Amino acid sequence: MNKRIATLKKVTFWGTLAGFGFLLGAISGVLAAETGTQQTTTQFQPIAQPVENKVAVTLGGLGLIGAELWWFLLSKPKSRQASTQGGVQEVTVTVDGGYEPSQIVVQAGQPVRLNFYRKDPSSCLEEVRLPEFHIAQQLGLNQTTPIEFTPNKPGKYEFTCGMNMFRGVIDVQATKVTDKTTSLAQS
Repeated sequence: MNKRIATLKKVTFWGTLAGFGFLLGAISGVLAAETGTQQTTTQFQPIAQPVENKVAVTLGGLGLIGAELWWFLLSKPKSRQASTQGGVQEVTVTVDGGYEPSQIVVQAGQPVRLNFYRKDPSSCLEEVRLPEFHIAQQLGLNQTTPIEFTPNKPGKYEFTCGMNMFRGVIDVQATKVTDKTTSLAQS
């Protein structure tokens, strides 16, 4: 749902931006026609623009540059630590225009169950693949499909849709050492 909303927001943003650009172009054309002279020449003539138009275009451009920098450099994927229940690390991943969360943190050496709940009817997302664990699983629409595996080595393991367009990462971290083990090693 969040990915679909994000996609809708992007489409709305770009549509609004295109409409705004068209509007500015139309307004400046009308203003130029009203303030220009009626004589026709074969050479290009500079058209004086009001300061308000120059400021608006400059601020709009700076705003777009800022939005682009934020999107590509500062926005981070959502991450979630797996919760352990009955000795199994478990996370529910919503499949809706991508994977939410797209980054999952688990501990090495413990079983993991990823519950993929697919909301998106697109054919690309009807399969999830975890190549390092030799898993390719079909995901039923509006159903939760559990996938279980045990990562033995720390590292980052990618999971993708059937067409390799949407991606997520499983961050397998080294098993935490307990206080008991530490105190035994010190004595």
